[in-house]
Amino acid sequence: MSGSLAGQLWLTDPATVRVMAALEAAGGPDSARFVGGSVRNSLVGRPVDDIDIATRLKPEETLAALKKAGIKSVPTGLAHGTVTAVADRKPFEITTLRRDVETDGRRAVVAFTDDWGEDARRRDFRLNALYADRSGHIFDPTGGGLEDALAGRVVFVGDPHQRIEEDHLRILRFFRFFAWYGRDEPDAVGLAACADHAGSLSRLSAERVSKELLKLLAAPDPRASVKAMRRTGVLDRLIPAVADLAAFEALIDLSDDPVLRLSALLPDDPAEVARTAGALRLPRAVEHRLEAASHGPLDPRTPTPTLRALIYRLGAEAVRDRVLRGQAAGGASADSALATVADWTPPRMPVGGREVARLGVAPGPETGRILKAFEDEWVAADFPDDGHDERLRRLASRPT
Repeated sequence: MSGSLAGQLWLTDPATVRVMAALEAAGGPDSARFVGGSVRNSLVGRPVDDIDIATRLKPEETLAALKKAGIKSVPTGLAHGTVTAVADRKPFEITTLRRDVETDGRRAVVAFTDDWGEDARRRDFRLNALYADRSGHIFDPTGGGLEDALAGRVVFVGDPHQRIEEDHLRILRFFRFFAWYGRDEPDAVGLAACADHAGSLSRLSAERVSKELLKLLAAPDPRASVKAMRRTGVLDRLIPAVADLAAFEALIDLSDDPVLRLSALLPDDPAEVARTAGALRLPRAVEHRLEAASHGPLDPRTPTPTLRALIYRLGAEAVRDRVLRGQAAGGASADSALATVADWTPPRMPVGGREVARLGVAPGPETGRILKAFEDEWVAADFPDDGHDERLRRLASRPT
């Protein structure tokens, strides 16, 4: 099967042309090809965000070629053959063709090569081992990548067990790429290999795992992929106390937010959520958000004053997450509740220590008690604009 990227705007963009011309001036017309995501996404009609280039030039030759053409270069990973070119403020990651010399499931020692087939054989999936020249002509060294991309199949290059043993993260990448590009059912051979090697995920850094998981959950519809992860035991390796998938599946149609989707996979148990978030070493902001959502779905029919009180106490993001989870759990429309979350701005508390002092109360614990009691009553009354002095005097005169 043959294919072409002719007509793709990024292919003829002046910055792209400059970089490819610089490489070909140094190494000849077959010295550089586009590879991976830009080729794959163009074939299936997806946006092209990053342009990666494979080259027969050694890293030092790439740097010299870019310098000669007046293109900025950054040596972002010379040990692995990677140089980043910046042309017209656009980055291009350029990597020398490679073969693996040694792997341990987490990192690889590589040697450079000038063989396109050798470079393709070390890649993860056939649809990611597609190359294209400046004219847009596609090269498919594995013999199945082009067909896979068009058919929505994610198939390992060569032996899936070997690919996974080289890098255990490829287990999660298999499910992530299926979530984004797959159709029908996952490749049975690849799925079985992922199940066989699921235990090796514990050898990866938690940061790599959580990053891959969130990318997977950001797919337009990751339901089939997550179900497959559950069947193979991979999901339980990441989330030991995974919740029932029904609420997660319902939430997919309501939000494309990967953190919110993750919250629906976790139990409504703050302690368990904190343990899982800590094990995944999620960013602190994500961990706090998951813990806030772990207090359970919130009925979208919750009265507006109660919603406002929760927004004041917990923040709009936490309430929005719980309302959406409530809609996913019960089916009631959340439009009205979400409008309140979006449109209402919590007011500042209208009194402070200065107003308490005017009542003759000395600074100290008593001031804190009065202000806390005032805040509780003010919030419970739905944030009234007046009556503050009277309420404060009453609370100040109350026996401790």
